[in-house]
Amino acid sequence: MKSFSLLSRGTGVAFLAPAGLLIGAFVIAPFFWVIYVSFTNRSLLGRTALDPDFVGLANYFSLFDAATFFTRAEFGSSLILTIQFVLLSAVVGQAALGMLLAWMLQSVPKSLKHVTETVAIGAWILPEVVIAFAWFAFLDYENGTLNMIMEALGFPPGDWLLSFPFWAIVVFNTWRGTAFSMMLFNSAFSSIPPSYFQAADVAGASSWQKFRDIGLPLIRGHVVTDLILITMWSFNVFTPFLLTSGGPSYRTEILPIYTYRIAFRDFDFGKGAAVGVVVMLINLVFALFYLWVMRRRAKGVVA
Repeated sequence: MKSFSLLSRGTGVAFLAPAGLLIGAFVIAPFFWVIYVSFTNRSLLGRTALDPDFVGLANYFSLFDAATFFTRAEFGSSLILTIQFVLLSAVVGQAALGMLLAWMLQSVPKSLKHVTETVAIGAWILPEVVIAFAWFAFLDYENGTLNMIMEALGFPPGDWLLSFPFWAIVVFNTWRGTAFSMMLFNSAFSSIPPSYFQAADVAGASSWQKFRDIGLPLIRGHVVTDLILITMWSFNVFTPFLLTSGGPSYRTEILPIYTYRIAFRDFDFGKGAAVGVVVMLINLVFALFYLWVMRRRAKGVVA
């Protein structure tokens, strides 16, 4: 009688099979289906919904048409808007603010530090839908909390989502993701031997000098990791749709919202799939760069 072992290859395959089936059904199969649809004129209604025609690269050519590339509500305009959104809300916002907060936490009492970390994690793990509607209530023109505060201070109320829609989603995404950067940098700063900073204190170094000459150089790898991850997340975030629906006048229609409009409002599945493929290729570049950075860091640690 053959003995049963939890470490056998057959057991491993049996445990992995359900996960593999789910990944194949909900990740790999849709991936190739989207690529196929991007070469057709499939739509939600009409003849092409059931019997689409093969159109080759026509959908891709329409995305990169030089005559309309920079026109508002077209792919080029949405791509540029997305790049601006990522740079301002992720690179400048989340990373810079998260690093500032993490550095400040190094000099506060432990009790205050733990409270701050708990609040930050709580804000980060809340569902995005809840956060979006909370911000909508905060920025609402008629009954918004921000306008109530403005009126109490003697300032006129503002229609923030109409007058400053882009900056509204930038601030929203910055607030939403800063906690991750703060926790990552906080862990990185905490891993630096305290003797380094104690020696700097003896030498009379200021907080800025300790950050510039000791803290930042020693967490450089964490900075790169954080920038790559938050860039990928912000590039694919759809939550701003709950605040502005991509408007007004397409002024907040970043690529995920643009893809949604083309595919599910205009019913052009073929073109929407082409946008999705382009976005996947951009994400692939980010992912490959991230893996390259991780391998370099791993070699550096081994060396």
